[in-house]
Amino acid sequence: MATADVMEIDTDTTTQEILLAATNHDIPTLRTLLRSPTGSANVQDPDTGFTPLHAAISACEPDEEASDPQETNGEGDAVHGAALDEDGAVQTVKFLFENGAIWNDLGFQDETPGCLALRLGLRKVYDVVVEAGVRAELLLARMDEFELLMGGDDEEDEDEGGEVEGFEVVQAEDGEELGQATLEPNGDGVKEDGDEVPQLVEVSADGVEETLDVNSADYLASALTFKDDRLLDADKNGVMMAWETDIMQKTADLLAPEEGLRVLNVGHGMGIVDGIFQSKNPGTHHIIEAHPAVIQRMKEEGWDKKPGVTVHEGRWQDIVPKLVEQNEVFDAIYFDTFAEDYAALKEFFSEYVIGLLDQEGRFGFFNGLGADRQVCYDVYTKVVEMDLFEAGLDTEFQEIAIPDLQEKGEWEGVRRKYWALDTYRMPTCKFVG
Repeated sequence: MATADVMEIDTDTTTQEILLAATNHDIPTLRTLLRSPTGSANVQDPDTGFTPLHAAISACEPDEEASDPQETNGEGDAVHGAALDEDGAVQTVKFLFENGAIWNDLGFQDETPGCLALRLGLRKVYDVVVEAGVRAELLLARMDEFELLMGGDDEEDEDEGGEVEGFEVVQAEDGEELGQATLEPNGDGVKEDGDEVPQLVEVSADGVEETLDVNSADYLASALTFKDDRLLDADKNGVMMAWETDIMQKTADLLAPEEGLRVLNVGHGMGIVDGIFQSKNPGTHHIIEAHPAVIQRMKEEGWDKKPGVTVHEGRWQDIVPKLVEQNEVFDAIYFDTFAEDYAALKEFFSEYVIGLLDQEGRFGFFNGLGADRQVCYDVYTKVVEMDLFEAGLDTEFQEIAIPDLQEKGEWEGVRRKYWALDTYRMPTCKFVG
């Protein structure tokens, strides 16, 4: 008699039970489920990609048949009937974070829990997500520092870094979406995992993954394309673009409000901010630039012959310590490098600004920290402000409106967007007290 094949059936319904309990804001049931061997605050629905955080937040979404589902109060908070249970969502979200939920996990609609809360106008929930994100990033940073003190990973390259933190949809030249991309470190943001090599993973329409390294070593060895309104690397990533000019003008005006000051700029790029600094007739003007092609272009434009200008060729990590040794002091310092992670920026203001900046001087940097989505930007703005304060610097942020860059065609011919928000927070830093 033939033995019948036995089909294995997965009878573990824990994932769906957790998601249902999160949707119902049922904390007692969640507590029991998360204690089970298969329980986790980071399970995902196989159809939507929703985590329990997503489920708890989406439960506040209004009924599609509601008369005015987008009605909000004066502060932008949703006031439709379904959102009346926002307090329940707040408590559930807090409970999930206490049990290890990840603040920036993506659902299949390319939304983190914070993105979802913001879209639904759930400001209280959104603030809880931001607070959790700040705590998580600060903790990860401290763990990385502890690992380094204990010996850490000797193979980690300090040059490694990416351009855009978190997650984004990669845009083809014709504007069509190529697929979902994940970039763990951030040249303008926070590196999420100190052990991972920085990579951009692009998923094409046919599901084929292409890994694109975005790091300092590759960037410095790559060919650059100079155009009137942009500077692109070999992979058509925007190194600097003309739409940043207004930001640079306002930054330079705050950092160097009068003529004759001593200025240091780290990262020349297209020369936008250096041109603005020059218009202020600085007493001395030091520029650090590492890319050979940019340096060559600077020489062609005569930057090395301008009165008071000193061009330093090489990585700032090699040049800045020498400036400190030479007792060079500046009234205004600006930092805007490409293909470096947040650790590089933090090292600069934590280790060197104190030795380079005049007691009454001002320090600034291009604040693209997590600028691919609002929740990341809000989290990393708080993180960098705390780190700056720890380094002895008070920071003021001035908000600058950014036009719709997609509508203006600014991203045409650029591989991926490094800015997706409508407001830029311009930082100006002074020594505490």
